[in-house]
Amino acid sequence: MSRLKNKVAVVTGASKGIGAGIAKGLAAEGASVVVNYASSKEGADKVVAEIKAKGGKAVAVQGDVAKAADVERLFAETKKAFGRLDVLVNNAGVYEFAPIGDVTEKHFHRLFDTNVLGPILATREAAKYLGEGGSVINVGSVAATSGPATSAVYSATKGALDSVTRALANELGPKKIRVNSINPGPVETEGVHAAGFMGSDFLKGAIAQTPLGRIGQPEDFGPIAVFLASEESGWLTGETLLASGGLR
Repeated sequence: MSRLKNKVAVVTGASKGIGAGIAKGLAAEGASVVVNYASSKEGADKVVAEIKAKGGKAVAVQGDVAKAADVERLFAETKKAFGRLDVLVNNAGVYEFAPIGDVTEKHFHRLFDTNVLGPILATREAAKYLGEGGSVINVGSVAATSGPATSAVYSATKGALDSVTRALANELGPKKIRVNSINPGPVETEGVHAAGFMGSDFLKGAIAQTPLGRIGQPEDFGPIAVFLASEESGWLTGETLLASGGLR
């Protein structure tokens, strides 16, 4: 429980789903965690309570990652609460499919503002606080390369995030700050349930093509994030780890 002892991590979009799984995983290894949320205060408070109940340290901080002022406040609150920053997990994202005939400017900008602009703004601000050995972890998607039907905009955001990961790894490398990405396949989250994907032919087909034969769970991603946040991955940067049970 000490691989991340004395480390401080910000996890965006951590009130539920993959973000919550990562926040709890980092805390279990000794990190103090800032649980960021955009709208679900109740969910963020629940994650914080779970972390504290197991002896960890966490606070919840509201902020929309697509808004620069919110992002600045997020890291100022992190500094105030824990005095430093070592790890940023850019997890906040919008998951929304639409056939090309239904794509609108609103749909496009909603996804790109959160999924691409958000990680860029968060990393820009985090870089002011991260020191040597800092780690930025982006949460992408297998959709970046698989490109399922009706996912033109969503897949484009995740392809862009892969490019952002590589570019920022090159830019921040001289400062000894690493940037890597975790790219999940389908994961059983509240959003997937809300979208009606559970039990759908789409999901059944994805599971059938997954060598490990199941959908991902939020807790699957905590150990991967811990690895990327720790010194164990100190020679990795600019990498995209496909965390999909083998689904390609």
